[in-house]
Amino acid sequence: MSFPWAENYAPKNPLMKWLDAKLPLPRLVYNAVGAGYPVPRNLNYFWNFGVLAGVALTVQIVTGIILAMHFASNSDMAFTSVESIMRDVNAGWLLRYMHMNGASMFFIVVYIHIFRGLYYGSYKAPREMVWLLGVVIFLLMMATAFMGYVLPWGQMSFWGAQVITGFFSAIPIVGDPIHTWLLGGFAPDNAALNRFFSLHYLLPFVIAGVIVLHIWALHIPGSNNPTGVEVKGPQDTVPFHPYYTAKDGMGVGVFLIVFAVLIFFYPNMLGHPDNYIQANPLSTPAHIVPEWYFWPFYAILRAFTVNWLWIPAKLWGVLAMFSSILLLFFLPWLDNSPVRSANYRPAYRIAFWVLVVDVLILGWIGKSFRSSRRWKRPSHCPTRSLNRCCTARLKRLRRSASARRIDRPRGTIRNASFPGWSGRCRFRLGAAHRFPDAARKGRTDRGVGLSSAREGGEILLRRPLRQL
Repeated sequence: MSFPWAENYAPKNPLMKWLDAKLPLPRLVYNAVGAGYPVPRNLNYFWNFGVLAGVALTVQIVTGIILAMHFASNSDMAFTSVESIMRDVNAGWLLRYMHMNGASMFFIVVYIHIFRGLYYGSYKAPREMVWLLGVVIFLLMMATAFMGYVLPWGQMSFWGAQVITGFFSAIPIVGDPIHTWLLGGFAPDNAALNRFFSLHYLLPFVIAGVIVLHIWALHIPGSNNPTGVEVKGPQDTVPFHPYYTAKDGMGVGVFLIVFAVLIFFYPNMLGHPDNYIQANPLSTPAHIVPEWYFWPFYAILRAFTVNWLWIPAKLWGVLAMFSSILLLFFLPWLDNSPVRSANYRPAYRIAFWVLVVDVLILGWIGKSFRSSRRWKRPSHCPTRSLNRCCTARLKRLRRSASARRIDRPRGTIRNASFPGWSGRCRFRLGAAHRFPDAARKGRTDRGVGLSSAREGGEILLRRPLRQL
């Protein structure tokens, strides 16, 4: 009980008396979310988002368990198994969309919950432990969401895993070994997919356990309130049930309506279309961006482009990104003001709204980041990688022929193999080496003919390149 005037549990039914004596579970529920838990009477609707976060986590766990029954954690079958869930499993499309959009709803609710705590000073004493456990939950959510995004094994999944795990390679000395150890290899593949699937299945239950500690720590000092002034007696509180259970019930109803609209009308609004293309290590997407809830941190990561002092820009970006999160751990001791609520702190209120605008701008910048690429073809076009490969190979052969003093007449055909390609390409030295879009279909365009076919996940060259 958080307050001495809290009502004690007194069962009247003989069965409940016997159960309370043998296993006091009803007493625990009564004191945690029932009439035995007094709550400040002036809480507004921003206090609903803690309950909504619990509802979102429940949706994620239930739908995730069912999806795991049909998912194949194999790099050759993961993408196909997700499509099978969408097309062949009864209500599989609904479960997948609930899980996919449930993650976004979970983050929306948690972000509002965090900013509510910042505005009303809920991180201050005596609730430091409540705040610290909340930050731990947020970090676990980010890790779980990242590993879950990798599992569909689409283009964004594969290249997102490549970029995010590449952060660790920025650490001096031990970075590359840690990167290899995390992936089980030098690039995301079957080992990484299995590891991410196992951890993605485990971490939601770890989050649920930390949430129990979070609520336990909250019940010791009791809830904060919009004024930031501690309650003094029973006249300042009301029982959690039925008053706030009814208020939370209304919030859950609104949450489910928004969730249903998102699922049934805009299921892919918060996703990326490239993730419906199967992962291809030979084809880099035109731009690689994470899910929307990571955009502000991605913008911080990409903000450093110049080496400074003896530290490379990549390491500066990683340090800045993680510092922006870890700073939350020290917030209870960085803010020494005795006043909690921003309603009575004008300067702090201005700083708070500047922070909100700053996060939104960083999110927009993170969304707008695109790789500086000269290639304008679609990301799934195999000739883009082929163009680079042929050009580099041709230049190397020219340098090699010059060094060995091999004088061959212009127009001689040579065979050349390309790294990562199972076929061989025949071309002529001195020929202009560029591949038009029409060449993908095997047509001849300005003297260059090319056709390609995908077999066993590799590109086989069918026709030779002819001299212009």
